[in-house]
Order: sequence, then C-alpha cells, then structure tokens
Amino acid sequence: MDEMEEGKKKFMEVVQEVNAEVQVVIPVAPSNSMFLISLTKGQNRKFITVPEDDIIDLPNDAGILAKVTKTVKDAIAGL
Repeated sequence: MDEMEEGKKKFMEVVQEVNAEVQVVIPVAPSNSMFLISLTKGQNRKFITVPEDDIIDLPNDAGILAKVTKTVKDAIAGL
C-alpha cells in the first residue's frame, strides 16, 4: 500500500472514530495539492479540504493527526 492509500485509510478511521454514521468520499487524486472531501450524514453534507501532504503524513505524524482530527470533529459537529 502506498503512502497516499495509507493516509486515506487513516483518514477514514479518524472519521469512523468520531462518528460511525458519517459517510466519506475522498477523491482518487488531489486538485491543486488539496483533497476536497465530502462528509455526509443523512441528508446533510459538508465539504472539507485537506492538503495532500497532510493525507500522506497522517499515519506517521501525531501533530498532523491531531490537526486533521480537529478539522473532522468540527465538520461533523456542523452536520
């Protein structure tokens, strides 16, 4: 598994830990080095942007993990 796939898997795990009811759609490739990620719960949908480097470093960097987890929690709270 390459770094990008490991990062996407870790991102999905973070979302599931925050709220298992939320569905996630991560694009196959970034646009302008950013991933526009869709979070959906019921009829509500929210989009967040996550830098490509953060996705790659997510499994191995506790600081980035904390930052992305906070972003996910804030977005899910808005659903």
